[in-house]
Amino acid sequence: MRRSPAHRPLLATLKGERQSIPPMWLMRQAGRYLPEYRALRAEKGGFLAMALDPESACEITLQPIRRFGFDGAILFSDILTVPMALGQDLWFETGEGPRLAPPLADGAAIDALTPGAPDTLDPVYAAVEKIAGVLPPEVTFLGFAGSPWTVATYMIAGQGSRTQEAARRLAYGDAAAMQRLIDRIVATTIEYLARQHESGVEAVQLFDSWAGTLSPEQFERWVIAPNAAIVAGLRARCPELVIIGFPKGAGAKLVDYATQTGVDAVGVDETVAPEWAARALPAGMPVQGNLDPLALIAGGDTLARAVDRILAAFADRPHVFNLGHGILPDTPIAHVEALIDRVRGTR
Repeated sequence: MRRSPAHRPLLATLKGERQSIPPMWLMRQAGRYLPEYRALRAEKGGFLAMALDPESACEITLQPIRRFGFDGAILFSDILTVPMALGQDLWFETGEGPRLAPPLADGAAIDALTPGAPDTLDPVYAAVEKIAGVLPPEVTFLGFAGSPWTVATYMIAGQGSRTQEAARRLAYGDAAAMQRLIDRIVATTIEYLARQHESGVEAVQLFDSWAGTLSPEQFERWVIAPNAAIVAGLRARCPELVIIGFPKGAGAKLVDYATQTGVDAVGVDETVAPEWAARALPAGMPVQGNLDPLALIAGGDTLARAVDRILAAFADRPHVFNLGHGILPDTPIAHVEALIDRVRGTR
């Protein structure tokens, strides 16, 4: 579904047009900090049930747009839908996060993985079509997927991990097996994001949440190369699709990521000095970020100073104001409102 022509400040910025007031959206902007989300979750059930129900996914995607008037709406879904399409079972343990089975502990388990049913991700595309049909015309519609390294870490361990040790051990101990898994994730992700675009999204973000755990050599192989392959595949199939890359924790390796993957824009996490990013990243490249989610929780002068620093650092390039990572569940609504006012200059 293609939406009617309209000026969308976020989409224009991601294409390289600098705005006098940077457009805004927040990672995880649809979620637990919103009372309307909590009410719907209590009614509908768990996270996955809502993410795979087009009506619920549509409603949750729209909630922060109605409340705050953000410039971008991001699809309510999860990065672990791709493992479902590849044949793993996915569920969420209350208070503990996602679980995937069977864990892919070695090359034999990777090779034994059987793709899921062809219609596994159809509810996601149905949600995209529904959302695209009702979004305000000035709002950019964002889709997303997890990047191959991050998705692989969950598939190998069967759950989240702060160190990603199981995936890193496999990458060093059996690089060929890891490459086979990464290649399968790349191919599925290209199809997944192309289908999102064909159903109505206008830009996509590649989340590499665990990119910061890798050495420079491993980062080159398991972050830069797979993301470059996804970008190339999407360019061939969807040349007008805008792509944001977000390699959290990349630090100084962010420059190589920005120059070698082919993404249109790069997300910057809260650990990166915005002044350094403004100097080091390619001239004219749109940048997204990078307010610390905890500064948003702190509010007051702390929030105001952090916002002003980011705005000043990125004043001379296309900039999308966002967090350095996802909004936290205990974030006060009033602080989000203060953030919007500060960025848009009404306070």
